[in-house]
Amino acid sequence: MSSKEELMKRLGIEIDSETFRLAFTHRSYSYENGGIPTNERLEFLGDSILGFCVAEYLYAKFPDLPEGDLAKRRAAIVSTRALAMIARDLEVGKHLLLGRGEAQSNGADKSSILADTMESILGATYLVQGMDAARAFVLRFVTPLLEDPRLLGATTDWKTVIQEVVASRKLGELRYQVTGSGPDHARTYLAVLHIDDKGYGEGHGPSKKEAEQEAAHQTWLQLNPGEQIPKN
Repeated sequence: MSSKEELMKRLGIEIDSETFRLAFTHRSYSYENGGIPTNERLEFLGDSILGFCVAEYLYAKFPDLPEGDLAKRRAAIVSTRALAMIARDLEVGKHLLLGRGEAQSNGADKSSILADTMESILGATYLVQGMDAARAFVLRFVTPLLEDPRLLGATTDWKTVIQEVVASRKLGELRYQVTGSGPDHARTYLAVLHIDDKGYGEGHGPSKKEAEQEAAHQTWLQLNPGEQIPKN
């Protein structure tokens, strides 16, 4: 069994070779190969289908939730972070067609590229197999993330939450220590949250903001073991 067939088996879909290749063709590869078609049109289609299928699922699953809460749940599981998690679990990055520069900067593991590719795969599934297969894809891989501990509280502003906790408990002065590493085109950041002179949670991310949010989240977990994630 080829690697392509193995991936489609894990995805639970059947796509012809031409459409499969298109779904994995990043614009950087297209630029270096005569401007061949990219996966961006499939991504556009898949994004719309994803939003509809998740909204449909949430509407039926939570009949008593108001619109605002439904929107927050949808945002969490159709986010770049969520879709990239799925892609990494499925090892989608191995199949990407990337330009040399993007490949050298570890584009196969970039959350934005992986998330876009998941949407293009969904778009391809819809075109080849129809709406029922596309909906089944979403129900199999996306909606279960509502219970994934890696995404609980994904839409929470953790920096605000932890600032309020530290102030209310009079724990001391809060500050973030942030360091960057790597080349400019693939910069990553490490943030450590300190309260007075003690270090607490650490966070990593492609931006200072994301690293600080994760550090704040990890600090909240340390300060509140066993408690429920706060509601937005």
